Formats: sequence, structure tokens, C-alpha cells
Amino acid sequence: MFVITGATGQLGSRIVRRLLTQVPPEQLVACVRDPERAAGLLAEGVDVRRGDFTDPASLAEAFKGASQVLVVSVNDSGDGAVAQHRAAIDAARAAGAERILYTSHQGADADSLFAPMPDHAATERYLTTTGAPFTSLRNGFYAATVPLLLGGALETGELRAPADGPVSWTTHDDLAEAAAVLLADEGRYEGPTPPLTAARAYDLDDVAGILTRIGGRTVRRVVVEDEDWAAGLVGHGMPAEQADLLLGMFHASRRGEFATTGSALEDLLGRPATILPAFLEGVVPAAR
Repeated sequence: MFVITGATGQLGSRIVRRLLTQVPPEQLVACVRDPERAAGLLAEGVDVRRGDFTDPASLAEAFKGASQVLVVSVNDSGDGAVAQHRAAIDAARAAGAERILYTSHQGADADSLFAPMPDHAATERYLTTTGAPFTSLRNGFYAATVPLLLGGALETGELRAPADGPVSWTTHDDLAEAAAVLLADEGRYEGPTPPLTAARAYDLDDVAGILTRIGGRTVRRVVVEDEDWAAGLVGHGMPAEQADLLLGMFHASRRGEFATTGSALEDLLGRPATILPAFLEGVVPAAR
């Protein structure tokens, strides 16, 4: 039995969908904090169970009977995030799961300048201490982040952001398909996988060029001072701590932390991974 946590989230929901094309629904458990949001999966025959990483008792029930548990990393950062991951890992072990899978990141590193990356590294370290078989999916940076960085670029013709570096932007759909492959094929990858990324990394200069091509108007890349950019976010209502966290993404990218690419994702998919221009063509409206 496969247990997928975060099964109504952007990645988890896609993984469940992919697995439903490979295994009967009665072999799947969708572990969610709010079962009402998974009513559609329940109607399709998927076992929907409540499971909250902050409530270990709920995880014990949600993971019961699991052969494999996929722990989808939380959106938080810091010690609290690592504690939640550890709780899920402990519950999977207690349930007798034969393998634990964890959605990590290509840039997982204790010394990273972007706060979630040390969290991933700490979780991976904890997995190595459990003695349980595990696979840590070293996913590329989600391509869905790019539209959030554009600001008013499509209206003003200026993509204003701090200095950055190349990032191996990778789609949720491709990563979900790869996760489903790894769940179905238990012999693949013990420990961290190679980087699961698209074939090329892009910086925001590249993004401005892509927007120019697909949007029908020139978009110019404008580098903004770190402090000015963060102050702008705070001025629009973002908490200062969140703005600082996002700024860390730029610090890390210009140090090259997210530039690594590889062929492992395409090997799992059996086809080319989606590159950033193709993704943006699907989400960025053309000029009229």
C-alpha cells in the first residue's frame, strides 16, 4: 500500500493522479490534513485518511498498513519544519513501512543561503540514522515559482528583481511523474537520488528574453538592490521575515546553488523533461 502525504497539495495531488494510472485505487492512501478537500479521491476509491505532521497520533492511523510512505516536505522552514518531517519519518517506521520516500531538493545543503535547503539536508541526515530503507528525491526548483517573480514585468516591460544566478527550473508535473515511477519501482535509488531537474538552467535575464518572445513585447531585466527589493515586498504587506527568506533564494542562486542539472529525471520519465520556455508558454498570456 502506498501512502502519499500532502495529497491535496500541488505536488502530492499530481503524484496520486500519476499512481492511479499504474495501480488500483485501493492500493493508495491519500494522507491529508483536511479530508473534505479530498472528497473527489474518496469517490474514486482512494482511501482518504487524516494525517497531520504536528499530530503524531493522526499519523499512526494514517500510515497503518503502509508498504511505502512518501513524505512530501512542508512549506515551512526552520526547526519546526524539520521536526514535522522527523515526526512523519518516525510514524512511517513505526507503521512498518518497507521504504520511506522524501521530497528533498537539488540544492539541499547545510550551508545553503536559502533557508529551506538546510532543512532538507537535516531531514536527509535524520533518514540516514533510522536504519530504514529510504529514497530522497533531489527535486529541481519548481518552475511554478517563476511567475511569482515577475511582478509587473508583463505590464511595465521591466523584470525587476535582485541579482540572481541560473536555476534548474523543473515542473511539478514532471517531478510527480518521476515520484510515481520511483514508488512503483522499489529497486531504484537507495538514499538521495541524483538531481531530478530539467536539462537546462535559466537566470532572469533568460526569463526576460523568453517573456519577450512569447508575450509579444520587449521585457528588460532590471537588477534591483537587495534591500530595496525586500523593502518593496514589506511595503506591500509581506512580513519582513518572509521577505528575507525570499531574498535568500537570490543569494543562493547567484552563488550557483541551484544551477546543477542532470539526466536522471529524463531517464525516469523516458522522455525529455519540460524546459522553462515551454512551461511559461502555458502560463504567460500573449500580448493582444
